[in-house]
Amino acid sequence: MVADLLADLGARYNSSGDETPVDATEFDPPDGAFLVAFLDGEPVGCAGWRSHGTDGETAELKRMWTAPAGRRKGVARAVLRAIEDSARDAGRKRVILETGDKQPEAIAFYLANGYERIPDFGYYRNEPGVRSYGRTL
Repeated sequence: MVADLLADLGARYNSSGDETPVDATEFDPPDGAFLVAFLDGEPVGCAGWRSHGTDGETAELKRMWTAPAGRRKGVARAVLRAIEDSARDAGRKRVILETGDKQPEAIAFYLANGYERIPDFGYYRNEPGVRSYGRTL
């Protein structure tokens, strides 16, 4: 699913997908988690969170993806809630994320789920079109 996500991002942005440095161990509990959603036994959604900053209160959402078979079925909302619950259970008080202007459906989804625009951060913070969002848990 992550390969499908990166292919989609690559097509949208005419790039390799996402160059953000990510190490799989960053998603190891208690400093992160990576979740996969299944529908009829097939993986249809995923997302992870990793600690952000040094305060121990912020989680960064990464690799949120819903496969076409899971779209319009509540999978994305369920994955997002599970990520937020996992981060909250690990003591995080806020979730932040980075997306881009060529992902209008993602932007609409995050806004509809209580996320608000925040100052840009992360690997793409100085790139045109980057959009950063956050939500207090």
